[in-house]
Amino acid sequence: MRFLTRTVWILSLVSLLADIASEMLYPVIPVYLREIGFSVLLIGILEGVVNFTAGISKGYFGKRSDETGLRLPFVKLGYFLGALSKPMLAFFSQPVWVFFTRSLDRLGKGLRTAARDALLAGECSPENRGRVFGFHRGMDTVGAAIGPLAALVFLLFYPGQYTLLFYLAFLPGILSVALIFLLKEQRKPVSTLGKGSFFSFLRYWKIAGPEYRRIVPAFLVFALFNSSDIFLLLITRESIGEQTWTLWGKTLGADTLTIGAYVFYNLVYAASSFPAGILADKLGYKRVVLSGLLLFTLVYGGFAFQPGPVMILFLFFLYGLYAAFTEGVIKAWITRLAGGSNTATAIGFYSSGESIAALFASIIAGAVWTGFGSRFTFLLSAMVAAFVAVYLFLAGYSRKTVSRNPVS
Repeated sequence: MRFLTRTVWILSLVSLLADIASEMLYPVIPVYLREIGFSVLLIGILEGVVNFTAGISKGYFGKRSDETGLRLPFVKLGYFLGALSKPMLAFFSQPVWVFFTRSLDRLGKGLRTAARDALLAGECSPENRGRVFGFHRGMDTVGAAIGPLAALVFLLFYPGQYTLLFYLAFLPGILSVALIFLLKEQRKPVSTLGKGSFFSFLRYWKIAGPEYRRIVPAFLVFALFNSSDIFLLLITRESIGEQTWTLWGKTLGADTLTIGAYVFYNLVYAASSFPAGILADKLGYKRVVLSGLLLFTLVYGGFAFQPGPVMILFLFFLYGLYAAFTEGVIKAWITRLAGGSNTATAIGFYSSGESIAALFASIIAGAVWTGFGSRFTFLLSAMVAAFVAVYLFLAGYSRKTVSRNPVS
């Protein structure tokens, strides 16, 4: 397949390995945090703060990447910080240090995200943009499936051994960093926005095309009520309660079943991302994203009523389809609208806004859960997703609309 260039392959493998490292820990973190004394509200604040750290830095480092005309230095350092943060969780259990370690991991994500997506966009043509981003998201999510599956197997034999798991997660993380050194790049044209302060990436809004201005605010409203997946894991754990299953002579408790459901979601996500990219190239980004938002509405509406184990698996199946229909497709949509010299800035602007919204989303979800219960938390998110879907359906859209700054 011609669109699978060497750069696309390497970046996809890097994301796969980095996600193995991250997702080995992600399903375990809420359980670990509860063990060391974090409340649901404090977990919400933690996730909001660390996502804010990633978000506010994505715009800045995206613009810095466009200013320098380089992508790889940001990608290398970003993945290195992510790998380094994994064993640090084993050393620090006090809340302030947990906040610091999780923030370091998210800062690494902020460093690399816009520059990496700009590298991917440079490998695209108008006909295969959805395929490129869909393939990358699929590979990324294969890692996101392998990671919790490895954690699940590990915890079956070594229950409660979280410290050793944090050390093991460092290995695929540092391997992902090593792979990046196989890539080379030439300096590209610098940003047309010029140099500026930390928040100078916000100036991109002035030169963005009309379609970018229509869709990005809608996505940000949705992000404001799309809290961390940790809340899905918590509601799954709450819904399962004390139920157990037996597999291969071993009793699977609620924690194991929760991780298993998350693995299943990632498998569906991984398998669906590339087909979703193909659909986006053929049918248009808007139709595919709308389908994803409607699936999100069904999933969160379903979780609001604390379903049983079988229904939970079905909802995670739908959630995997939702992620495939939105994550990579939205990135492809935005990079198509961005000018070539400002691609990382455009991605960073959106990603920063999304992560800032995530700060409030997780805090809101934690507070609403604490004050009104899990049902209202999930119904609220479902209603907002439906509202955004209606808005995007009614909004004007043209396949030919591009940013007002020229693609170079």
